[in-house]
Amino acid sequence: MAAELSAHHRRLAQQKREAITTAATELFLDHGYDGTSLARIAEAAGVSKSTLFKRFPTKAALFEAIVTESWTRDAGNAAARPQTGDLRSGLTTIGHRYADLVGQPGMTALFRIVIAELPRFPELGRMQFQLGKLPYFTSVQHYLESEHEAGNADVPDAVSAANQFLGMIANYVLWPRMLLTDWNPAASEIDDAVAQAVQTMLARYASTRRPDPRPER
Repeated sequence: MAAELSAHHRRLAQQKREAITTAATELFLDHGYDGTSLARIAEAAGVSKSTLFKRFPTKAALFEAIVTESWTRDAGNAAARPQTGDLRSGLTTIGHRYADLVGQPGMTALFRIVIAELPRFPELGRMQFQLGKLPYFTSVQHYLESEHEAGNADVPDAVSAANQFLGMIANYVLWPRMLLTDWNPAASEIDDAVAQAVQTMLARYASTRRPDPRPER
C-alpha cells in the first residue's frame, strides 16, 4: 500500500510539473518572458502559487527546466543511442531522433521565445545553447569520434561533421517552422530528408580504410 501511494504521489507530482512547464511555455510565447509572472503561470497550470514556488522559485529556474526537459525528452530511450559499428545505421538513428526532437511544436515554441526575448534577456539564449543544444551536439560529436576511432568512418573533424549533419536536418524540419505557420511536412518527407542527410555524410565520411589482410597460413 505504501509503495502504491508513493507511486501515486510521484505521478501527481509529475503531472503538476508538466502542467506548469506547458502553461509557462504557452504564456511566455503569448505574453513574452518579461510579461509573464509566476503567479499567472500557477493560475494557468491549475496549481497553487506555493506549489509552483516550491519547485521553481524564479522564472529563470522554470525556463531552465523547460530547456533541459525539451532537449532531453528521449534521453532515457536506450534504443536512441546507437552503438559503434554501423555508420549508416547509427546516423539514421541519430537523424530520426533529431528530426523528431526539433520537429515537435514545443521546440519551435522554445526557439521563438528565445529569439523574441534575446535583446532584453540574453541569458535565455545562453540557457538554450549551454543546457540544450550544446549537450545534444556533443553527444553526436562523440558518436562520430567513436566511429572514427573504431575505423568505421574517416572523420578528422567531428565538430564540423556534427554541425553539417544536424544542420541538414534542422534546415528542413525546424527552421521553416520559424517563418511559415503552415509548414508541416509529411512523415515520408522527413524520412527522405534524413535519408538524404545520411547519404551525404556517408559520401563524405565513410571509411575507405580496408582491414589488414589475414596472414597466410
